[in-house]
Amino acid sequence: MRYAISDMRMIIGIDARFFGPRAKGLGRYTQKLIENLEKIDGKNVYIVFLREKDFESYFPQNKNFKKVLADFPCYGFFEQIFFPFLIGRHGIDLMHFPHFNAPIFYRKKFVVTIHDLILRHFPPKKAGVLEGLKYFIKDLAYRAVIRRAIKKSGRVVAVSEFVKKDILAHYKITPKKIRVIYEGSPDFQDSDKQKESNVAARNSFILYVGNAYPHKNLDVLIDGFLLYLDNSGDKITKLVLAGENDYFYERLKRQKSGPISKYPDRIVFSGFIEENNLPALYQKASAYVFPSLCEGFGLPPLEAMACGAPVISSDETALPEILGDAALYFNPRDPEDLAQKIKIILEDKNLRDKLINKGYDQAKSYTWKKMAEEIKELYFETVL
Repeated sequence: MRYAISDMRMIIGIDARFFGPRAKGLGRYTQKLIENLEKIDGKNVYIVFLREKDFESYFPQNKNFKKVLADFPCYGFFEQIFFPFLIGRHGIDLMHFPHFNAPIFYRKKFVVTIHDLILRHFPPKKAGVLEGLKYFIKDLAYRAVIRRAIKKSGRVVAVSEFVKKDILAHYKITPKKIRVIYEGSPDFQDSDKQKESNVAARNSFILYVGNAYPHKNLDVLIDGFLLYLDNSGDKITKLVLAGENDYFYERLKRQKSGPISKYPDRIVFSGFIEENNLPALYQKASAYVFPSLCEGFGLPPLEAMACGAPVISSDETALPEILGDAALYFNPRDPEDLAQKIKIILEDKNLRDKLINKGYDQAKSYTWKKMAEEIKELYFETVL
């Protein structure tokens, strides 16, 4: 029997083992998806699978949403073998994996979100034979898991047209199977009065918020900023790098300790900033810089725009598609180009004001509610 969409009631599972801002962009995506599905869907039942560390961070706000402990580490043996059994115990009609790591032994209908193919373009590398062999094996596993997820899923969500094209370039899949559904921009939108006061109260620092993975290209950001200092004679402006103080940030500090020592007080590693403190940080920044070499969407610069920070962005991959004409672009492989763009944006008030106003409008064009509505519609299409 075939049902109309309005008549169907499903049990939908969501793999939320990446959840919240500490799980970086993927965690925020999953959190916002769940929060907005809670607001728009009063019919279907949702089972939200969470790690133990995040279990008390999520409290369902809709009676049809239930959380289940699924403390299986991502990218591991237990995820692949035991997670499918746990899912099966809850009578799931459709499973949504917001990341590519859908267990290879999961045989029922599912939707997968592909945020990017960064690991194809920037595979991790380690020195030494044993480390190199380990990462070679991990790369093979990644390729096998993502290939199967794309092939066996009922639908693939791509977060941008760039990601859709990238998937089609690397995998044999019909374009009709892929749906481009943009992410949302941050929820904090200020009043016009707040915007004006925040612009007037800016401090002298360039800001980056995010992780220090190699493709984020922070070495070029530091090199470009140091070149700007060398050439401009600026005695005030600082570069603030805000992100979890993990292995990648520690490695960056070691690699750049020599160049940084020339300006020891001008580059600040702030560590992780709680989400509720981010708006004030963006609002006080002279500019936000995003030097990434590969992005499937580009949430951090949109976040900066939503808070009124003028954005300097890499001109590669999905970023021009997502940011439009609301950013000042540079070649992320050229520190001199970045240094010049920093100089321009700090000296040209008219350009800053123009980018700030365009940035507000650009950020408003992406909403988490719209994303959730489109994904909910896709759930039904996948089951029918």
